[in-house]
Amino acid sequence: MTEPHTGQTFADDIEADADSTSARLDREADAILLEDERHARPLRRAVREDAGLVRDWGQERVARLRGTVEAEPLKATLYALALGVVIGMLAAR
Repeated sequence: MTEPHTGQTFADDIEADADSTSARLDREADAILLEDERHARPLRRAVREDAGLVRDWGQERVARLRGTVEAEPLKATLYALALGVVIGMLAAR
């Protein structure tokens, strides 16, 4: 493979103080990134776990909605009617 063009190095690009706050933060960020690479989850497992979390969240929201509708059916019906009117007005544009 060919070597990438590195370009000319200017004096402003060289850090004289290796213990500066910026250099310390750069080293800490590099360490965090390296640590995360070692503990990365395989893609299939990550997708499966995230899908499980989404499913649980959805089931919780459906149960909450069902309880609210059963507790106040008239109010839920009026909200649904109002939402239908708004969607109908937007669709008619």
